[in-house]
Amino acid sequence: MKIVVKDVKKTYKQGNIVVEALKPCNFEINDGEQIAITGTSGSGKSTLLHLLGGLEQATDGSIKYGDTDFSKMSQNQCDDFRLEHIGVVFQSFNLLPELTAYENIILPLMLQNKNIDDKYVDKLIERLELKDRMNHLPGQLSGGQQQRVALARALINRPSLLLCDEPTGNLDKKTTQSVMELLFDMSKEYSVTLLVVTHDENIAKRFSRVITISDGILGGDI
Repeated sequence: MKIVVKDVKKTYKQGNIVVEALKPCNFEINDGEQIAITGTSGSGKSTLLHLLGGLEQATDGSIKYGDTDFSKMSQNQCDDFRLEHIGVVFQSFNLLPELTAYENIILPLMLQNKNIDDKYVDKLIERLELKDRMNHLPGQLSGGQQQRVALARALINRPSLLLCDEPTGNLDKKTTQSVMELLFDMSKEYSVTLLVVTHDENIAKRFSRVITISDGILGGDI
């Protein structure tokens, strides 16, 4: 599913001051691409990811997924589209502490009243080496295990796009390498377009395409 971003910008109000978090930008993402979005803290990269995921709505411009235009949809409609087509992985994992690892993974299916494909779930859990952690609560898991649970949850709906916001920001060097290998491998295995926000230049160098952001301005692809 091709993604077309046209004249998209995002502003916020802080009292009487209008802050331009993302200045007008234009680019396209082709099906199956693996892309890093990089920039310093506060540069606007997470804002862009939130817009692409329908977590926030752009102030101006349009984001199209095929024939679907976020700018013409309500927030609830964007949320429904994301649940169906987009997987999101956050730096802080965003797992519900009162749910087991298994319950966190299948949560998107429960929210949509979808049937659980046990064969697919089992394959996903085994691939991510989580089989013996399914009854554990998030607080009983290591950071790397929590991120793998978050990745399984993001892939449970077989999305066409996987968005990751600093997915290794809270992990040590060894675990960071392991998680990045999983992201690349799972993107290829499940034919998912991968978009990773990172401030780590070493991670960004591993991608075939890198988009830079500075002070809300998109630079050219590297």
